[in-house]
Parts: sequence; C-alpha cells; structure tokens
Amino acid sequence: MQAGGWGLLAGSALLIGAAVGWFARVPQRLIASIMAFGAGVLLSAVSFELIAEAHEQGGMLPTVLGATGGAVVYTLANVTLARHGARHRKRSGDQQPSEGDKPGSGSAIAVGALLDGVPESVVIGASLLTGGAVSLVTVVAVFLSNVPEGLSSAAGMRQAGRSRRYVFLLWTGIALVSGVAALVGNTLLGGTPPEVLAAITALAAGAILAMITDTMVPEAFENAHLLVGLITVAGFLTAFALSHA
Repeated sequence: MQAGGWGLLAGSALLIGAAVGWFARVPQRLIASIMAFGAGVLLSAVSFELIAEAHEQGGMLPTVLGATGGAVVYTLANVTLARHGARHRKRSGDQQPSEGDKPGSGSAIAVGALLDGVPESVVIGASLLTGGAVSLVTVVAVFLSNVPEGLSSAAGMRQAGRSRRYVFLLWTGIALVSGVAALVGNTLLGGTPPEVLAAITALAAGAILAMITDTMVPEAFENAHLLVGLITVAGFLTAFALSHA
C-alpha cells in the first residue's frame, strides 16, 4: 500500500499539469522550458538511480539486456500507437489530431499515456524492495517530469478540440493506474533474484529513456530558445543533487 501511495503521488502530478495546461494559456516558450527541465530530471534519474542500481544488483549483462528490451518494446508499441493518432500526444501545439481528423485517436492517446507512465510507476514500487524505503529521488523525478508532461499534453488536447471531461478523466485514470502499477510492481517483484530484478529495473529505464527522447525532447525543442540547454542541465543536476543528498 505504501508503494501504491508513492506511485499515486507521483502520478497526481499529471493531473496538476493537465489542470494548468487546460485552464491557463501558458506561452509555448515557457512550456518548452518546463519540459526541458523535466527531461533533464528524468535523464538524471535514469542514469544515476535506475541504470546504476540495476548494474549494482545484477551486473552489466542483465542491465544491457533489460534496457535494450525496454527500449525495443516501448518503440514497437509507440510505432503502433503513432499509426492510430497518438504520435504527438505530449505536444502542446496543433500537432495532435482531433477525433474527426483521425477516428480512434482519443483511445490511442489514452493507451499512449499509459505506456508512458507505467514503467515509471513500476520502478517506484520496485525501489521499496532493495532497502525498505522508497527511492525519494525516483519519486521526485517522476513527479517533476509529470507536471510538464500533463501540462503540454492537455494544452494540445484542448487545441485538438477534445472535451474537458475527456482530458480530466484521462489524467485522473492515469494517476490511479500509476498507483496500481507501483503496488503491483512491489507485490509481484518481491523475492525476485537480484539479476532478474536488475533486468526489470533496466527494462523500465530503457523504456523511460526511449519515452524521453520520443515524446519530451521534441516538445522541449519545438520552441527552443538559447536557454533550453541550460535548463535541461539544471534539471539533470537537480536530480543528481537529490540522489547524493
């Protein structure tokens, strides 16, 4: 239940971001800056929390195989969803198709949001298995990155003509699923051999890294300005500092 609570907390940031993206008219350049910070935070968490932890638990081979498998699975699923209209699900501009433009795109976007959020939640639950306490850095990193994800995606959904009911039901559902995924990850992975747990952690890391480059980086650099690179590094160092606090 503790794992589920931490997953729900991290997932709730999607709903917070969606509320800001729906009700506020956030400038595109500010959205790019917030997304860049979130991408930097997640990149640091993947590097210093997930991949490093997987390597320490199981060694190089499980880590490489797991990360590669996660990236492959995510990419294949993402390619399928892109064909049904979910390619730009985290874009804040007019890239998202409406239901009239692409029938079934609403469902594809919903499944895509699940695809993006579940690996993060699973590793939150799994982090409780190693030391008895949740990885605070992972929770904070996921929370900080979820705010711009929800913000950007909700702004794009609004421009695509989707209803407020659809947007908030979607992100509320994803937040709840995040809690369940963390709970399931903690429950099912208990007693797992270190090498297997390492591979699963690396698998989630590979999926998250593929998600960052495929859905967050394009939005961050769509309206890039001269400070976006610096903001990304600031996010990276923020998570790095938390991991060593």
